Amino acid sequence: MAVSSDWNASLYDARLNFVTSYGESVLELLEVKPGEEVIDLGCGTGRLTAEIADAGASVIGIDASPAMLETARSNYPQLRFMQADASNFKVEHPVDAVFSNAALHWVLDAEGAVRSISNALKPGGRLVAEFGGKGNIRSIESAFLRNLIGCGCHDAAHAWYFPSIGEYASLLEKHGLEPATMWLFDRPTPMEGEDGLKAWLTQFGHAFTGCFTPEQFDESLNKTVEDLKPTMYREGVWTLDYRRLRVIARKL
Repeated sequence: MAVSSDWNASLYDARLNFVTSYGESVLELLEVKPGEEVIDLGCGTGRLTAEIADAGASVIGIDASPAMLETARSNYPQLRFMQADASNFKVEHPVDAVFSNAALHWVLDAEGAVRSISNALKPGGRLVAEFGGKGNIRSIESAFLRNLIGCGCHDAAHAWYFPSIGEYASLLEKHGLEPATMWLFDRPTPMEGEDGLKAWLTQFGHAFTGCFTPEQFDESLNKTVEDLKPTMYREGVWTLDYRRLRVIARKL
């Protein structure tokens, strides 16, 4: 990796807080009931974790990023947070629900994640999640990889998991989770400011792997911004080509 593999929690909250804001509508689907036990998987800086707690649930926020968890614990010292990999996490006893917003596409071991989620749920417990689906950020991904290769990094790749409905439904069923509802939909996502795409790539660029140097990364970033500006930037706003997969499933 040529860039930091951890997250910039300050940049995330300051410039990328749309991630949490879009999660509000996913949280509504969870329909939290007072007294329930819930896992917020990929909790980030903890804002949605706190909202789950405010609804009366006992909640544990789980994230792999020390930087994100440091901010979450600082913001919400009354809540419980745990550092763990989504593909291999364990809880003391099964819970009523697992909630996850904009996190599962970062887990390349998708089967491990689904297995861990299933093991964490009570029979009848539910998974409510949204993450990147097939075709998510295709223009950005293609342009950045093309520019990394153009800089001489011929092994450039990305480390995201963007499944189709059928692919993910099969994985859920394999591990005892019955899909109730699944949507795959386009969600053009605004990033304000001329530096909006640059801020996005600066935060999420650690998903790109290969033998590139920091200088090659920066050159590719700037070239990608230049390439995409004619089609993605209008009147001070970038519109990113997001596609999301929403899932509601129950443990059999």
